[in-house]
Amino acid sequence: MEIPKIKRFPYTDILGWSISRYDKFLNCKRQYFYDYYGKYDKEISVEKIQQLKALTSTALEIGNIVHDTIRDLLIRLQKTAKPIDKKRFLQYTLNKTKLYCNSKTFSEVYYQQTEKIDETTLFPAIEEILNNFLYSTRLKWIFETAIKTSPCWIIEPDGFGETRINNYKAYCKVDFLIPTEDKIFILDWKTGKKDIAKHSRQLIGYALWACYHFNVSHENVFPTISYLQPAFEEYNVTLTENDLHLLSEQVVEETNQMYQYLTDINKNIPKDKECFEKTQKSYLCKYCNYREICLNK
Repeated sequence: MEIPKIKRFPYTDILGWSISRYDKFLNCKRQYFYDYYGKYDKEISVEKIQQLKALTSTALEIGNIVHDTIRDLLIRLQKTAKPIDKKRFLQYTLNKTKLYCNSKTFSEVYYQQTEKIDETTLFPAIEEILNNFLYSTRLKWIFETAIKTSPCWIIEPDGFGETRINNYKAYCKVDFLIPTEDKIFILDWKTGKKDIAKHSRQLIGYALWACYHFNVSHENVFPTISYLQPAFEEYNVTLTENDLHLLSEQVVEETNQMYQYLTDINKNIPKDKECFEKTQKSYLCKYCNYREICLNK
């Protein structure tokens, strides 16, 4: 079986739709401005905006470490299907946790909500989540079934998952894709709160990505949401022609909404910052990286 070929695109400045980008656009236009157009701010330095943008959080970092550890394990399984040494696996994860904690600035520390966050803060939750994964039916399936096509696995592919949906640029980056002779399985690991509606929409986007890049019918694509906590639980997303059509139409509509905040669509140049209104959902501000430069201004 040949390794599936992912299509490549020449660089263009025009913005690309993604679930996360549009969610941010919906939640707070000002935060969206800082995230994507900070260099156009006439008051705040690019360096300051980049510093705040780079802040992480305990929840985000737990998710990053879990995702990256599972990614590394799957890459190892492509080379050898030897059983997992749990002790070594968790020690590897602990070392990764130390590295991540030492190399990043947590918003909770920056905004003086707590004095310090290190591996002792994060690792207990990470260990619990990974134990759920290690004893899951999904990992058992990977060892017993998916391992047969391991050379063809696609594991967090390079780049941002660029694709085309309804001829619009879009980004849909999969966690883990397993091709077989006639089926494609897509797995997406979730460490946060269960949200079937939101996550199903995301998985439909991944299915569109797979259909576009590998020229397969949606009937042969099987996306699954894998919730890793509080207990391992999976939800299979059943694809229909109507689901794909609906998301395709939403991508057009949502992209055009974001276009409305630009002075030049092709060059992706925004309107002035003042056109990007602040959210009315004040509870979101308590967790925003940019609250230092946004609140009371």
